[in-house]
Amino acid sequence: MEIIQIIGLGFVVTLLILIIKQQRPELAVQLGLALSAIIFLMVLSKLNVVLDLFRDLAEKANISQMYLNTILKIIGIAYVTEFGAQVCRDAGEGAVAGKIEFAGKILVMVMAVPIIALVLETIVRLIP
Repeated sequence: MEIIQIIGLGFVVTLLILIIKQQRPELAVQLGLALSAIIFLMVLSKLNVVLDLFRDLAEKANISQMYLNTILKIIGIAYVTEFGAQVCRDAGEGAVAGKIEFAGKILVMVMAVPIIALVLETIVRLIP
């Protein structure tokens, strides 16, 4: 199970950070950033399975690839935004994390416009 490896790696790096933080706080931040990148890359490789499943389901349900791609982009923006904000918080930059989250929310809203328009068109067609 990869989650055990990720948790173990997280514990080891956390202990190192706690030890190093007293002497070299800048190195502790770099260790945290390196761990974040490693975990991100470990998990990123697993996304292809989920993406393939979504594509197969959309094809069977006769859903346009454009809408599926938009939904997947929205999900991606949400996850990457949260990840980036958490990294900034770990580095002690809560204000930057807040700005990243704000930008992510705006981008999600912009990406959702075509889907919202489709839902509204469908509702208007259903109303006599």
